[in-house]
Amino acid sequence: MTTARTQIANVVSESEWLGAREKLLDMEKQLTRQRDAVNAARRALPWVRVEKEYVFDTAEGRKTLSDLFAGRSQLIIYSFMWRHDLGNGCIGCSFLCDHVDGANLHLAHHDVSFVAVSRAPLNDLLKYKQRMGWQFEWVSSLGSDFNVDYHVSFRPEELGRGEVYYNYRKMKASLQDLQGQHVFYNSDEGEIFHTYSCYARGNEEVVGAYMWLDLTPKGRNENGPYFSLADWVRPHDRYDQHGATDSMGGYHAETSARPSCCCHETHT
Repeated sequence: MTTARTQIANVVSESEWLGAREKLLDMEKQLTRQRDAVNAARRALPWVRVEKEYVFDTAEGRKTLSDLFAGRSQLIIYSFMWRHDLGNGCIGCSFLCDHVDGANLHLAHHDVSFVAVSRAPLNDLLKYKQRMGWQFEWVSSLGSDFNVDYHVSFRPEELGRGEVYYNYRKMKASLQDLQGQHVFYNSDEGEIFHTYSCYARGNEEVVGAYMWLDLTPKGRNENGPYFSLADWVRPHDRYDQHGATDSMGGYHAETSARPSCCCHETHT
């Protein structure tokens, strides 16, 4: 990908640079403390008991939500946005999921299971998973209310009204599915609780490539046309091809259809 050259910043002496760097360190420390405070507030959120039974199609047969914990007490579910119109995964969700397997080796030893869930045929998901070389469990929520109940899929009548509830507010949407992340806890008595969900840019701290880019002079370098990851991210096996993406995170092999809103927004 060709990117614009970055204008050279003010060049100073080593001692002047150290002074500026020390001021930035103060800001970084404030951010670290604020992140710690937000994480503590997140853990202190009240929980909601999951009363409904959800069943998913998996490579090992039908599984309940309880089964997805795989014997652990904590479960992270990533609602992976599937582009039904294109028959492939959202580029932003694919970008995030490229970061899962390395972390998952450690999560599994820290009482946490990770599962991706999509409202799509299981065979389609498994083919895409194989193509991308992923190892984490990916299951289908087709026939389940899970996606609708956790506000990542929308009924036709909602879309017909032109407004859906997503990321804790009403917003315009043109696709049936978006993305999100949900956390559940399974008690010793077998009761399941929903403890947390986040959407849109709330998920990006788990995207290591972004954290690395934020250290560089050009940063994320998302300068249009979408001013988001859709400007440059591709499925990792498609960077050398001539496809394009649309604003909703769909990869098009030859042409680019461009819906008007984006699940991977530039705002919070």
